[in-house]
Amino acid sequence: MNARPTNPWAALSALCLGFFMILLDTTIVSIAVPDMLRELHAGLNAVVWVISVYLLTYAVPMLFTSRLGDRFGPKRVFLAGLVVFTASSLWCGLSGDVEMLIAARAVQGLGAALMTPQTLAFITHLFPPAERGAAMGVWGGVAGLATITGPLLGGFLVDTFGWSWIFYVNVPIGLVAIVLAVVLVPDWQPRHSHSFDVLGIVLSAAGLFCVVFGVQNGQHYDWGVVSGPITIPEIIGAGVLLLIAFVLWQRRNKREPLVPLAVFANRNFSAGTLTAATVGFTMTGMFLPLIIYIQTVLGLSPTMAGALTAPMSLLSGVVAPFVGRASDRVDGRYLVMAGLGLLAAGIGIIALQARPDSDPWTFIPALLVCGLGIGCIFSPMSNLTMSTVEPRLMGTASGIFNTSRQVGGVLGSAAIGVLLQARISTSVTREATEAAGQLPEPYRVPFVEAVSNAAAGAGEFGTSGGGDLPGLPPEVAARAAELVGQVVNAGLTDAARVTLVLPIAVLLLGIGSAAVLRRVTRHPEPARVG
Repeated sequence: MNARPTNPWAALSALCLGFFMILLDTTIVSIAVPDMLRELHAGLNAVVWVISVYLLTYAVPMLFTSRLGDRFGPKRVFLAGLVVFTASSLWCGLSGDVEMLIAARAVQGLGAALMTPQTLAFITHLFPPAERGAAMGVWGGVAGLATITGPLLGGFLVDTFGWSWIFYVNVPIGLVAIVLAVVLVPDWQPRHSHSFDVLGIVLSAAGLFCVVFGVQNGQHYDWGVVSGPITIPEIIGAGVLLLIAFVLWQRRNKREPLVPLAVFANRNFSAGTLTAATVGFTMTGMFLPLIIYIQTVLGLSPTMAGALTAPMSLLSGVVAPFVGRASDRVDGRYLVMAGLGLLAAGIGIIALQARPDSDPWTFIPALLVCGLGIGCIFSPMSNLTMSTVEPRLMGTASGIFNTSRQVGGVLGSAAIGVLLQARISTSVTREATEAAGQLPEPYRVPFVEAVSNAAAGAGEFGTSGGGDLPGLPPEVAARAAELVGQVVNAGLTDAARVTLVLPIAVLLLGIGSAAVLRRVTRHPEPARVG
């Protein structure tokens, strides 16, 4: 433990810079999806994996990495994560194909998993209960700042330098964060000598991977055979069985399970963890259909798309610190429920407004409603969930809480990705069938087949016009090319609207779980620093 005094707010600022970088890399990637589809010559499923593999390797090891902080010291594990994250960001930028990028993103997620649990553990160590709401408010404000910076900075970098620079930008940020963490963060040693539940780690990792792989790739393999006798339903089923085996093993392992099930006897922790999962699902899932719609259909550049979503994130970042302070004085569950309801309402308004010819800037009021909702969620949710956990379980609880949010994000990315692909295929085929009536009869079936095949592949839309139909007279080819644009825009719009209904439904589940949270009574306690 350091002998010199520690300024808790200075230490928090250093920790939050690393947390900012983690969240920046979640939001910054979404804005580059259309460019990745084109420049990497990849399908939508592969590019969704660029998002999902990061979330997966972020979520799965977090139960284990929270124990590492308890055993070796949160500062040391946090710094190790920063180094891994920064180096893998450079690797991401240097990737020449989508397979290499997916591998680099997997390592990047591992770096994020090392960092995140240490941040919350340090907040509970550095601040007394009466001040944790304010600290959580800063933490939530950083999340809002990352969400505004991601689309804006990402749009500028993609337009100016190319998609690789959304990863290169992490390198200088990471180096600054490493220096600040070394100087400002105390070398706190909880001195908890944990054993590691190797079987639990293997079962949870394998189970989550099978479920996510099966859900996300189901559409790609037509929900059938993947290789040899192995099918998508069998992979998903194996994942579910492995996760059941994981829970049973946690009950049987009396020594030191990866997830002490006793922590779920805490009502606030259980309800807060489920709420966090629904928030993670929504925050990851809502951006993919929204970004594809506003860039591909409405024609906004990445920079303008970032500018469109910026007010939402800005309002979230402004509101979060005030809500964090308020959660120390009022019943925080009502703040969480209001935030979830506002976020659901904002997404619903966007879905109702979306048309192929919508003015993009008319979405700003709905996006502001979303931003107000997001600003009301994170601080009180984290505060209520973590404040009643026993100190000896704090590291483990922090890992479980963060894991639940990231697992929700993984499932959100996978579920939204597969639903979006399915709806694109269905909607574009339907629109193509209707539009084909405007062509001479001999060309109708080939037109529908060509457009439907492109939609089923979820690849690049609108780049080839009607040129994929051989032997068309010039006047028919021109009309076919015009119809392709109309069909794709109408189909993508319908797919985005339908897909956005899923996160709304998940948020309703979150409102129910947040209603179970109980207000925490505060007692004065001296801050523990150094």
